[in-house]
Amino acid sequence: MEPKKVEDEAFVTLATDDSYSLGALVLGHSLRKVQTSRSLVILVTVGVSADMRSLLSSVYDLVEEVGEIDSKDEVNLTVLTRPELGVTFTKLHCWRLSQFKKCVFLDADTLVLQNCDELFNREELSAVPDVGWPDCFNSGVFVFRPSDETYKALVQFAEDKGSFDGGDQGLLNLFFQDWATKDISQHLSFLYNMNSNASYTYLPAFQQFGKDVKIVHFLGELKPWKYIVSEGKLMKPSESQHSEDHLQYWWDLYMSHVEPHLQFYQDAPYHELAKVRLESPEPVETSVSQDQPVAPGFISRQEAWEKGEIDYLGVDSFENIRRKLDSKINGTTE
Repeated sequence: MEPKKVEDEAFVTLATDDSYSLGALVLGHSLRKVQTSRSLVILVTVGVSADMRSLLSSVYDLVEEVGEIDSKDEVNLTVLTRPELGVTFTKLHCWRLSQFKKCVFLDADTLVLQNCDELFNREELSAVPDVGWPDCFNSGVFVFRPSDETYKALVQFAEDKGSFDGGDQGLLNLFFQDWATKDISQHLSFLYNMNSNASYTYLPAFQQFGKDVKIVHFLGELKPWKYIVSEGKLMKPSESQHSEDHLQYWWDLYMSHVEPHLQFYQDAPYHELAKVRLESPEPVETSVSQDQPVAPGFISRQEAWEKGEIDYLGVDSFENIRRKLDSKINGTTE
């Protein structure tokens, strides 16, 4: 039995092209799967095709086109090494959804694991501290109240003050500058915006609290929909630190709810996928002798790396890694 719909509150996301629309589709299905009682809204720009908008309308209650706002702040975006984030200023349009009294914004690269409708009990601006600088909030998930007045104030502030990172997060943290100290109730738990590499940065905490996570955020340039598929297997690049369980769940939703409807992408990689499973990178082969001592407590080399227990002088030495790379480049085997 579906919960009674709350018409004047909504989860909101944004897509500026067809690529991010894939993330938004999976996000929308993840919200449907946990049976949210709130409306689903997506803001789109001219970069989203008509076919993709039609598909989005099958998941979202409202698909609304907005004009693209670009910070054009090349200096700060260069510091951030993410030049594509200038268009995230377009997120400001969410404050114009005045038909709703309260909303929760979710970036298109987030994934909802458990019902989190209780977020609507929080006030503007409630968000999760950023893991890189906890006195700032991460703008991938936040609670807000739509208001034309706030929208105009944000646009004016953007013109006058700009953003310290060239994107929406720097702008919003400057605008809501007292967030860190004003009201602790506006500091959301990390469970509502967990960095997908948390298992790599603090494995013991992830093992203790990971089961309670409600929203996971695939931060960084490598998004789930950008992974390479080869022979029916989803290849996990060596530089990826996204949790395999969360990646697999994203792809399960994609394959079951999104891919079958991508008829208009017959020639694109999206439609060529079989039922994929994650495939980790091939481990580095070494010539270390069997009697070489192993650090105590190693269950596996992957867990050792996750704990920061890297055997630089032995198995994980530069010489062994270089030997493996040379064999791959030269097409030889050891």
